Amino acid sequence: MLKGLRVVDFSRYLPGPFASLRLADLGAEVIKVEPPVNGDPARQMGGELGGVGLLFLANNRNKKSVTINLKEKAGQALAFQLASKADVVIESFRPGVAAALGIGYQALKEVRTDLIYCSLTGFGQTGPISDLGSHDINYMALSGLLSQIKDQQGRPVQPCFQFADMMGGLGASEAILAALVQRSLSHKGAYLDYAITDTLVGMMTLHSIIQKVSGTGYGIPDITGGIIAYNLYETKDGRYVSLGALEKKFWINFCRAVNKEEWIKEHFSPAETGNATYVELVKLFKSRPYAEWTKFGLEIDCCITPILETEEMMNNAYVASKELVWEKNTESWGDLLQVDTSVGDGGRCETATAPPKLGQHTREVLQTLLGATSDQLEDWSRQGLI
Repeated sequence: MLKGLRVVDFSRYLPGPFASLRLADLGAEVIKVEPPVNGDPARQMGGELGGVGLLFLANNRNKKSVTINLKEKAGQALAFQLASKADVVIESFRPGVAAALGIGYQALKEVRTDLIYCSLTGFGQTGPISDLGSHDINYMALSGLLSQIKDQQGRPVQPCFQFADMMGGLGASEAILAALVQRSLSHKGAYLDYAITDTLVGMMTLHSIIQKVSGTGYGIPDITGGIIAYNLYETKDGRYVSLGALEKKFWINFCRAVNKEEWIKEHFSPAETGNATYVELVKLFKSRPYAEWTKFGLEIDCCITPILETEEMMNNAYVASKELVWEKNTESWGDLLQVDTSVGDGGRCETATAPPKLGQHTREVLQTLLGATSDQLEDWSRQGLI
């Protein structure tokens, strides 16, 4: 769907590369600009395969890698020329850094009036904390999202999933696509000051309204563990399943399937130890193993699903039926696991390319887009510019 669209991506780590991955999977040409030495820090993060960080391998298929030394004036000029050939530019530097490097929006729009430029940061370009360093856990904390994930003692739990970074990348790609639609209608470019924390705050709309009205900001009790029909239950073998029988028809199906019609009237009763039906329900789930409840959920239409571990998800029948997880044969890393970004089939199509080696496409891109000669490339290489 985005074939013919060119993206120059200066971002690093996770949010920006995830945003450009989604665009690449939709068919856009994504040129990833990296420092000549070591490249994107993600190349050294998350464990490694074949000497390359798993964080990088997970988020950079279908992209080209170009190395440019942005610490040198000549390198900055080269980066400007490359960015001026783009439809979309993504950067994740602290506020003011891109401009100082000569690749800010104000400079680029002078030569590319229809440019879509996305600055993806934690706190935006302005505001009292815009200049502070920050990461996923900080955005979750400030947005109030982290307060929604607590243990039984009411202590916040540190997730092992980067919700903020992933949601930020998802939202940034959405904003870029919206700006492209606007450009198709008005022929005008756009500057996107995209703050990850703002995205998470926006997702707290319901909780904020509930806080204002009721004085407690923990969501709707019926779908946050407050009732017996919508909850998590432990099985006989210490695993867990989710029951989401919110609608009456699903609850009736469940009660009848376990021969407990007397529970039907208890549909929205509280999930607390003082409720005899809840106590019985807990015992029922603990009386059967995980596999049996998994089979039960497939046979009875009552919204029961197993809580899968990562390995189980990868081999689950549902995931397999849609080919959401597959392996890409690569020269450097063998059969490299890939996961669909669910925005089309570009990620897993036959023409999908493996994550690039550092600087793999530098010469090709600079020759094709900027008309660089072999002598220029050799000279730039000797100077450490590429």
